[in-house]
Amino acid sequence: MTSDTTLLHQMDHLVVLMLENRSFDNMLGFLCTDQGNRSPSGQPVEGLTGAESNPDGNGSKVTVFRIDQTQPGAYFMPGSVPGEEYHRVNNQLFGTQQVSSPAPAATNEGFVTDFAEMFPTRRGNSPGVTAADIMGCFPPEALPVLSRLAQGYAVCDHWYCSVPTQTMPNRAFALAGTSQGLVSDKACMAQAKANKVMFDVPSIFGRLSDKNIDWRIYGYNLEPLTRADFPDTMQADPGHFGRFMDFKNDAAGGSLTAFTFLEPAWKHDGNSQHPNDDVSSGEQLILDVYNALRTGPDWAKTLLVITYDEHGGCYDHVPPPAGATPPDQSEGEAGFDFTRFGVRVPTVLVSPLIERGTVFRVPAGSVPFDHTSVLKTIEERWGVDPLTARDAAAPGIGGVLTLDKPRDDNPLKGVIAPVAKGANPARGVTSHLEAVYDDLVAERLLPGD
Repeated sequence: MTSDTTLLHQMDHLVVLMLENRSFDNMLGFLCTDQGNRSPSGQPVEGLTGAESNPDGNGSKVTVFRIDQTQPGAYFMPGSVPGEEYHRVNNQLFGTQQVSSPAPAATNEGFVTDFAEMFPTRRGNSPGVTAADIMGCFPPEALPVLSRLAQGYAVCDHWYCSVPTQTMPNRAFALAGTSQGLVSDKACMAQAKANKVMFDVPSIFGRLSDKNIDWRIYGYNLEPLTRADFPDTMQADPGHFGRFMDFKNDAAGGSLTAFTFLEPAWKHDGNSQHPNDDVSSGEQLILDVYNALRTGPDWAKTLLVITYDEHGGCYDHVPPPAGATPPDQSEGEAGFDFTRFGVRVPTVLVSPLIERGTVFRVPAGSVPFDHTSVLKTIEERWGVDPLTARDAAAPGIGGVLTLDKPRDDNPLKGVIAPVAKGANPARGVTSHLEAVYDDLVAERLLPGD
């Protein structure tokens, strides 16, 4: 990795697609296993060997396995919604729900037992789901869109979510560099109801507006949930918000803003890839985003970031690092001090100025990539001041751009998104984020559809 940001200043557009609740191993762990965990350019990848395991409730070893995408229900794996709450993530990483500070070294050996504990509390479970199913990970042939982009451009194999917990705190870090001490979606919603805004802090959108730099947030088929997150988005002109069709039109018409933030569809029949949602629908969304950008007039000056807000309880074998910079002086919910990162999540960087087969990571011993690396990249590109101590300390991603001339090849030429077989057992269940969205509408923090 290089810290040179010279080529970053050739990028006029940064586009972020943030999907839901998948770990690196769950989506990309088998990406290069058959090539000795080497990328197409020969760089090492921190992937799976196939021998990784977790103990079950009896102490027996449960080994990681490849999900067979030809079988009905494969794209709804792991078949039940895993634990994603702060204490559940502690259980997965440390084997206990309460973790001291500073935390001991994580072992990542609690995924199977924690998944088993979740079955009685989750609706929409697949018939026959077992605790061992949490060890299932998608092979590259099951995810041709994400995998080909990871191999054809750059994959970040050490990108961590910012907090070892749920969606809303991690999305807050991605866009504001802090969750104001909150580590649960429940607490975020309580704050939204009390304060009429979810996080009462400046966001990157307000920072950009202060410098007259344009931005836009696109929901998929609804008003974007992010609109209710911060005072500067709540007060922003409606022209800053749109739906996915607006994004496609803007990309085709050469009218993308400097910063674009894309949301998926939140319902269980949507395309967010949140367990138990249809992972193949998310593949189609990624393909649609890529094609919209690649066929538009601004492709050569666009950097696309595809990432996931949190791991969502899905298995990953790499212990998250400590040494995270607390963003501010907020008192941490549940005693969390914000000095460690969350679980590793899939992140793919796409641009015609990225060399094929790039594995992009920081040097050993450096501050790793997390969601605030997006903020740092915006700050470096457009001269925006840091929002908190966390994004001030984060590494940017401009160094992934190394080519003097844009590539004209297409790693997704001829690739089509897969289609799931079998019915989604959770199709009739109100998703967690759909409920959050409905609550925000009920509180009049978002306009109804």
